[in-house]
Amino acid sequence: MAELDIGQHCQVQHCRQRGDAGSPIFVRGRPGPGSDGRGGGGGLEHRSKDSHGCPEANVIKERLKTDEHKSYPCSFKGCAEVELVAVICPYCEKNFCLRHRHQSDHECEKLEIPKPRMAATQKLVRDIVDAKAGGAASKGRKGAKSSRTAAKVALMKLKMHADGDKSLPQTERTYFQVYLPKGSQEKSKAMFFCLRWSIGKVVDVAASLAGLRNENNKLTAKKLRLCHVPSGEALPLDHTLERWITKEECPLYNGGNVILEYLNEEEQFVKDVDSYLE
Repeated sequence: MAELDIGQHCQVQHCRQRGDAGSPIFVRGRPGPGSDGRGGGGGLEHRSKDSHGCPEANVIKERLKTDEHKSYPCSFKGCAEVELVAVICPYCEKNFCLRHRHQSDHECEKLEIPKPRMAATQKLVRDIVDAKAGGAASKGRKGAKSSRTAAKVALMKLKMHADGDKSLPQTERTYFQVYLPKGSQEKSKAMFFCLRWSIGKVVDVAASLAGLRNENNKLTAKKLRLCHVPSGEALPLDHTLERWITKEECPLYNGGNVILEYLNEEEQFVKDVDSYLE
């Protein structure tokens, strides 16, 4: 049986408190019931591991620190999503979840107004339509009307076999015949997207539906871009799809054609548009 040593001093420096009679703390050779599991005496005030600087307590704290996983909450108002890696907007420099990573999706405070080059693009589109219709402005307008009529007919066909998120309301769906990058197994695929999505999200969803490699998050890789017909210009990733459909002069419309292609950072147009549509 262990020998009791009643009245032993606390071993914490500057304390030296004596234990009370019958205290289980002071058990010579091994700890008594209620002690920290270490031999030697300790006063009641310093009997916990933290209060007397027990090395075992430090080991436990270090183990807890290494087990912690850092998470990155989304900064978009009302979103409770978190990511295991940081997804920083390069414009406002805030962290967002994957669903809100594009400027238009998180209502970025630094979202730029369309640049003047968009007006030049729209003029280029009108010139191409006029040229294909015979060069006259009146014929160009008739050509545009004919294209829209043809798109309505194509729309009815697209709705029968287009792929997309089935949970989207019919009123928000926009249908396209998406021509895939050169070298793909399929030439084109009918798809539908949400009218309110950003072009960047449309590209991500289209790539997933077609099984395409998508490395738009890598700086050095070629970017998958959505290009309109007939000019072949790559649409800005931070613009919404609705922005390019609702305006009269815009070249996109429900039931129309778009091109999906890999472009270098400096490339803004896809070459030889007609070769995709043949």
